Amino acid sequence: MEMNDAGENIIICRCNDVTQKEIEELIDQGITDIEEIKRLLRIGMGPCQGRTCIPLVIGIIARKTGKRSDEIPVPATRIPTRPVPMGVLVGDCDEE
Repeated sequence: MEMNDAGENIIICRCNDVTQKEIEELIDQGITDIEEIKRLLRIGMGPCQGRTCIPLVIGIIARKTGKRSDEIPVPATRIPTRPVPMGVLVGDCDEE
C-alpha cells in the first residue's frame, strides 16, 4: 500500500462507513472541531451513538494536531427520543 492510500480502507465509523482517510482529509483542511466533523461525516450518529468512533476520532485529531486527547472536547450527547404514536400528535388518543 502506498503512503497516499494510508487509512483509505480503515473504517473508523462502522455505522456510517466513514474512513480514517475522510477524517484526516478534513483535519488537513483545518477542520479540527469534533462537532464540525460529526456534522460533516455523521460520525457518532449511527446506532452505536459514537461509542466506538468518537474515541477513535479524538485520537486521530490528537495525533494530527499534537494536542492531548483530554484537550479535545467530546461532542454533545443527544439522548435518543422514544417513538410517539401519530394519534397523540393530532389529539386522537392519549399517550400511555
